[in-house]
Amino acid sequence: MKTKKIIFIGLAVIVVVGGGIWFFRGSKAKHKITYVTATVGKADISNSVTATGTIEPVTEVEVGTQVSGIIDKIYVDYNSVVTKGELIAEMDKATLQSELASAKATYDGNKAEYEYQQKNYERSKGLHEKTLISDTDYEQALYNYEKAKSAFDSSKAALAKAERNLSYATITSPIDGVVISRDVEEGQTVASGFETPTLFTIAADLTQMQVVADVDEADIGGVEEGQRVTFTVDAYPNDTFEGNVTQIRLGSTSSSSSSSTTSESVVTYEVVISAQNPELKLKPRLTANVTIYILDKKDVLGVPSKALRFTPEEPLIGKEDIVKDCKGENKLWTREGNTFTAHPVEIGINNGTVTEIISGIAEGTKVITEASIGIPEGEMPDMQSGNENTEKSPFMPSHPGSNKKKK
Repeated sequence: MKTKKIIFIGLAVIVVVGGGIWFFRGSKAKHKITYVTATVGKADISNSVTATGTIEPVTEVEVGTQVSGIIDKIYVDYNSVVTKGELIAEMDKATLQSELASAKATYDGNKAEYEYQQKNYERSKGLHEKTLISDTDYEQALYNYEKAKSAFDSSKAALAKAERNLSYATITSPIDGVVISRDVEEGQTVASGFETPTLFTIAADLTQMQVVADVDEADIGGVEEGQRVTFTVDAYPNDTFEGNVTQIRLGSTSSSSSSSTTSESVVTYEVVISAQNPELKLKPRLTANVTIYILDKKDVLGVPSKALRFTPEEPLIGKEDIVKDCKGENKLWTREGNTFTAHPVEIGINNGTVTEIISGIAEGTKVITEASIGIPEGEMPDMQSGNENTEKSPFMPSHPGSNKKKK
């Protein structure tokens, strides 16, 4: 019994000692401090807003008619290339020519009456000055003359209008371009009322197009003329087209969006974007998915933005670590051995992930981006603690699972 008791006590001691060793070792590993570093290097920093727009010709003219009648002849079709002044359609001129003849006859009659009353008035005026006719006769001659003059002027204007209406029956192209729409057929009657009917739509130089994009009011504040733009169209999903912002229109449009519980108004502004179209891939009215780069710098010095937020304070540093701080609004920290050193830097633009470094630190310097405490051994990222910090590029995405060690 005594021997069994001794054996039991010995086993208990081994269990207690082993548990203590396991506890203290685990506790130590549990409170291990791990630092992540990144190398200061060249980067492209950009920030963008997205919008949807429509491809449109830079110059687009709707050709109509100001007179009513029947379309007699059409000389162009869709995609016809036309030059300025070229005949593209004619209307039936019979009615217009009759109106012109009637206006001409009225004009001739009023002209003869005017000339007669003018001569009669001049005679009456001379006689009245010599008191050879009464005031009543003179005033009658003056009245007849002014009435004839008014009728003559009116008929002159009517004749000019009839001549112009006849000229409207001959429809010519106002610009050099391509016919992108034809809305009438030969024999069709068009009526000119309060709104001029559109016969053709002609676009000038389809190698120069534009995108009219609707930008949300929350994003319009960052958009400026001259900014770089890329866009795609569903017709060519593998092609990316480039342009620049050429105009921000001040007029806004409002559209309503509603759900089962709320209804709200969405305000957008039209932004005009230039688009080169040498291969004529971009066709009028295509929908464009637009990306406007409101921040755009290439090949500048940069670091992950989180590096500027790191500060070596407890519990992120050990008791034996040395911190060499400095004055400055923006700092980057390096670590050599157990010494943390602050570097004041001047920063430029940032896109929330990467920040531009203008001055204060050299390219190739490894800076601390973050620290963590108590990561279990099986979940440790590919980094080391102590004096050996693992470098991690801020400009390359991590592969899935790269943050775990192989077991």
